Amino acid sequence: MGLNYYNGRVCLNVLGGSLENAKEIYEAAEKYVAVGVLSANYPDVPSAVEDMKKYMDVLEGNLSVGLGGGNPAQWRAVAEIAKEVKANHFNQAFCAVGWTRANLGTDEIHLNSMCAPCGKVGYVKISTGPLSKECAEPAIVPVDTAIAMIKEMGGNSIKYFPMGGLKCKDEMKAVAEACARNHFIMEPTGGIDLDNFREIMEIVLNAGVEKVIPHVYSSIIDKATGNTRIEDVKKLLAIVKELV
Repeated sequence: MGLNYYNGRVCLNVLGGSLENAKEIYEAAEKYVAVGVLSANYPDVPSAVEDMKKYMDVLEGNLSVGLGGGNPAQWRAVAEIAKEVKANHFNQAFCAVGWTRANLGTDEIHLNSMCAPCGKVGYVKISTGPLSKECAEPAIVPVDTAIAMIKEMGGNSIKYFPMGGLKCKDEMKAVAEACARNHFIMEPTGGIDLDNFREIMEIVLNAGVEKVIPHVYSSIIDKATGNTRIEDVKKLLAIVKELV
């Protein structure tokens, strides 16, 4: 079936704190959401697979298999989960996109590729793996080149992380423009909250990006319960409806 995009353009991505919370999120977002469950929350792949299959049922497949705070050390776990769980959305470090696509065994499932801001407009850092992210000389390439490489590996989008909200606004705009040029999906991630969500989405959508998957995580999570606040999900969807 694939992800549900509101008006064909926007699909939210928020974290599910529990099975019940995930079900409530899915309903509140009117199904225009991929609900994230992090591989880092499980001691091993078998336990992750067992639990994620339950989420698959309540979300009609619209589960987002996550690393865990963008932790590239989880790339292998996500790639292994891909063999057993055919969720509609997968998050992955740049280096492991090809491995994960092979394990998925289909081109139909959405798979993103983590690229980071680098301080230079029109460029992104693709050395986002567990070893490469520590290199003294990072791999910084033009956004258009990164997109071409992601396509070659079987990826469907740039997960632009960590943005720090609007801290790299000019860089983010250039990434959005490159995604629009190349008919590529963009996933702005990191530091997005109810205060900056509208501005971030306006920049990305006005750049002409055809499909956007904004990740809104910790800012809308209730610290006491660990669950995503349902009212905040409704507020995000309301903003999306106003914009598209």
